[in-house]
Amino acid sequence: MIRLSKFIALSFIFIGLTTSSEASVNRDSLTYASLSLKEFKAIKKLVNADTSLVPAQTNLQLEVLKYKPNLIYKYRLDSIRTEFPLDYNPFVQTYIDIFLDKRSNEMGQMLALGRYYFPVFEKALQAYNIPSEFKYLPIIESSMNPMAISRVGATGMWQFMYTTARMYDLTIDNYVDERRDPTEASYAAARYLRDAYNNLGDWMLALASYNCGVGCVNRAIAKAGGSRNFWDIQAYLPSETRNYVPAFIATAYVMNYYPKHPQVKVPDEKTLRTDSISVNKFMSFDKIAKALNIDAEDLRGLNPVYKKNIINGTIAEPKRLIIPKLSFKDYAGFFEAFNAEEDGSLKMLSASELVKPNLKIANTHIVKKGETLTAIADKYRVEVQDIKVWNSLSNYTIAVGQQLVIRKEAEQLKPKKETPTYITYKVKAGDNLVKIAERFENVSVSTLKVLNNLESSVLTIGMVLKIATH
Repeated sequence: MIRLSKFIALSFIFIGLTTSSEASVNRDSLTYASLSLKEFKAIKKLVNADTSLVPAQTNLQLEVLKYKPNLIYKYRLDSIRTEFPLDYNPFVQTYIDIFLDKRSNEMGQMLALGRYYFPVFEKALQAYNIPSEFKYLPIIESSMNPMAISRVGATGMWQFMYTTARMYDLTIDNYVDERRDPTEASYAAARYLRDAYNNLGDWMLALASYNCGVGCVNRAIAKAGGSRNFWDIQAYLPSETRNYVPAFIATAYVMNYYPKHPQVKVPDEKTLRTDSISVNKFMSFDKIAKALNIDAEDLRGLNPVYKKNIINGTIAEPKRLIIPKLSFKDYAGFFEAFNAEEDGSLKMLSASELVKPNLKIANTHIVKKGETLTAIADKYRVEVQDIKVWNSLSNYTIAVGQQLVIRKEAEQLKPKKETPTYITYKVKAGDNLVKIAERFENVSVSTLKVLNNLESSVLTIGMVLKIATH
């Protein structure tokens, strides 16, 4: 069985990889001339010979080495049938070399995790007609770690920022963060990629936009004279994005051709088989894990979407729980736990009672080393967007020792008693509370909810919202 939790500690091994070879690559070398018939035959023979250096093939190897030896990689990439252009050039070769040498162990671990996650990604991508090769994107983004958080607060396997996640209808509240849900985040990522492709008209550019944004790609296109070829605009993109696309292509190569490279060893572990059930009550992971006869940490690894040690299901809104496939002997205890009365200790954690009287939260927070806005927001059970509004932050950057205002107490979220002035806003298609809050100065999601008596973030088209002006 794959123990998903054992991979959580993997560092981000791909983002930001820089090499000295990028600067030395001659741009004229990006496009190879067509292979001669002799080169083509030699490469094809080499492929058929399984590319192994065996004595019987020494002459053939030497013949190919007289030409461009790395053309074997071009041949293989060209052999992958996909809508995504898996171009080959020195940039791509640099990352192939890195992944097959220094990162071969990590690539083996990614292949093992892929047995569990790739089917999830493929289903979401297929729903939006996205090339299946994009299933390798979470390897580049997060090493397929659903708990990953970047230095700027991007979260989950697909590394969604808070605002983008809300734009694509991912729920983020006191109990769940769907950026950490492999299924929900995959569908949101597929929608983003489809929107990016519709805007840019090219899958490679859509991939680049996933790293730096559609606006950044459009600006690079303008600087490159209107070209929509990634390699033409590469020099006008941020350095991380310049490396992002070649690293993705190299990853696709390794995922397809790892059997040709014995140094990439895939852990011999049985693929985890799971079931999905609906839970319509508040239940603790510890109680469910005990009923399932598994470790609670493994259950949390299967359900990274939950921020606490609790599943907050209700009859009106049941929650999905991923569990290992049950053996016959575990059924009785499992269903006994689920049919028991709700735990009183969990009831007090319902949404209306989140702030306990003895949970006095300070009005300020001093930023400590290693803290991010996301971590601070989770600590105080508030939204990152609200902290930005309360502290007039234009981005997600904070400094050690910085003092942040945390307006947690309910009375601070209510409108002031001195005659405030209001404007109204009519909800349009595609709107959500985050988008609306960002349109107005000093407006937070929390104040919008309080002023309009909203118990959830759900909006309907045509709804009129009251917005305080200052």
